[in-house]
Amino acid sequence: QVQLVESGGGLVQPGGSLRLSCAASEIAFSISTMNWYRQAPGKQRELVAGITTGGRTNYADSVKGRFTISRDNAKNTVYLQMNILKPEDTAVYYCNAHFVVVASNHDYWGTGTQVTVSS
Repeated sequence: QVQLVESGGGLVQPGGSLRLSCAASEIAFSISTMNWYRQAPGKQRELVAGITTGGRTNYADSVKGRFTISRDNAKNTVYLQMNILKPEDTAVYYCNAHFVVVASNHDYWGTGTQVTVSS
């Protein structure tokens, strides 16, 4: 069983910053592309950022230049540094581990952490 444990959410004013963390079990982390998704009330879950095992990153257009995803392989942890936060960034943020074994896709999810951007 792959476990993902998120932390770092909270309430922040517009323009502020937060850093989310997601710790994963060692074996899964080493072979996984790690992603952050978010889901706002009444909206579908969307991909925010992803990072491959090789360190390639991708971002949603809405967060480019403001958010940075990184991974620490020694700690089996992925981070999402969020700067210049906006009210529209308010959502539950989910950590996702994605890997392929024998041509079969595997996805595991954390339980989510709430991020609220409000004055």
